[in-house]
Amino acid sequence: MKKTSQRSIFYRWWLNNKMVTSLLIILLLLAIIYMMKRVNFIFQPLAELFAAVGAPIILAGIFYYLLNPMVDWVEQKYHVSRTVTIAGQFIILALLIVWGLAVFIPWISDQVVSLVHHWPTYWRRMVNIVDDMTSDKRFDGVNDWLNETNDDLTKWLTNYSTEYAKRGISGVGSVLGTLTSTVITLVTFPLILFYLLKDGHQMPGYMAKFLPQKMQKSFLATIDDVNKQISNYIRGQLSVAFAVMIMFAIGYTIIGLPYGWLIAIVSGILNIIPFLGSFLAMVPAIVVGLFVSPVMLVSVLIVFMIEQTLEGKIIAPKLLGNSLQIHPVTVMIILLSAGNIFGLMGVVFGIPGYAIVKVLLSRVYYWWQAHSTLFVTDDTSDNQ
Repeated sequence: MKKTSQRSIFYRWWLNNKMVTSLLIILLLLAIIYMMKRVNFIFQPLAELFAAVGAPIILAGIFYYLLNPMVDWVEQKYHVSRTVTIAGQFIILALLIVWGLAVFIPWISDQVVSLVHHWPTYWRRMVNIVDDMTSDKRFDGVNDWLNETNDDLTKWLTNYSTEYAKRGISGVGSVLGTLTSTVITLVTFPLILFYLLKDGHQMPGYMAKFLPQKMQKSFLATIDDVNKQISNYIRGQLSVAFAVMIMFAIGYTIIGLPYGWLIAIVSGILNIIPFLGSFLAMVPAIVVGLFVSPVMLVSVLIVFMIEQTLEGKIIAPKLLGNSLQIHPVTVMIILLSAGNIFGLMGVVFGIPGYAIVKVLLSRVYYWWQAHSTLFVTDDTSDNQ
């Protein structure tokens, strides 16, 4: 009896203790992470492979989530072959590309060249206005900070220009490498996109065949959840970005802001970054508005407030909704951390990446909760 009692106490305080088990799991995870870091050379080929094929796959994936709903709808409603629908979509995309190269790109190029040419004048005017507003002695600290920031920015630009000029042939090689990678991406991504649209809906079922029978249903449900998260985010975010571009374009056209359409297009692109995009896009609008007149600056701010109200109250809830179920504070933390670690790619793909990881961890946790005895309430008393 004494041996049985001792064994039951050890089982109750150690083997069946939630805290001890949780600490052991954390310890094992940290050990796994440490060992993966020590043997990171094993994953180096995978990283190089993703660097080579990652861009066309990501681009094809974005277009897949945009075009696939139409392919599925036409196939289910009108029983049209997927290949025919995909061919029609590719023809429309080709016509849009031709129109962009012939009309849109030259216009954008002229607008950008003109804005870059006049930007120093706009910036100098804004700096003078800020200096006039902060000429009071009470703003000496602000003036010192602005002067130091301006000097640091000037030094950084000078050093960067000097370093870039010293690179010489290596800099040219880097540019050529980037151009080559861009051309390869533009050539290969349509092929990947075609086969994704044609056979992508069969891929989960094909992958599930390699798993045990018990895991197939859970695997397909997890893939379906991940697919919904990604598709809702991509379609919703791009739709909101397009709506933001149109609203800014209409507003800037009404108030007569120079380069209004160009700034509106930039605003739409930057709006892909949640919360921060629209505010970043306001910088050129405010600078140009300050250069024109104080009335224009007030008009720009009014347009911005109207756009933010419409986007937050009507556009975003209708187009994006709350499909990701991520708190705004969590979004800000993800943007800051992912941007600091992965740069621009982290800012753009941090939110959908977090959504995917959230789905996977939730599935693992629910499976653990259903199969582990740690979550079973033990009401039996062990007094013997």
